[in-house]
Amino acid sequence: QVQLVESGGGLVQAGGSLRLSCAASGRTFSSYAMGWFRQAPGKEREFVAAISWNSANTNYADSVKGRFTISRDNAKSTVYLQMDSLKPEDTAIYFCAASRNSIGSIRYNYAYWGQGTQVTVSS
Repeated sequence: QVQLVESGGGLVQAGGSLRLSCAASGRTFSSYAMGWFRQAPGKEREFVAAISWNSANTNYADSVKGRFTISRDNAKSTVYLQMDSLKPEDTAIYFCAASRNSIGSIRYNYAYWGQGTQVTVSS
């Protein structure tokens, strides 16, 4: 089992940057693909980015491609989401999630979820 705790959210102006972190417990972190999702008020939770267990493969939603970068450090059991050129429409609660077998965008492939961290981008 994996427990996930996100941090790094906050309030930032449009055009600014934030770096989210997700710390995982357990000794099997390196065997999981990791993903980031987000949920804005009144909207469905949507895929943002994912990374394979060995960082060899990544996947991004079109809406964040070129602005966000996902990375991981297996020695620290942590996954990161560097968010640059932020827009007001990026405002949401951001969740990290762990999957045994997928870096895809389907949320049901992710078995473990954190509690989320709020990101607010002002215009």
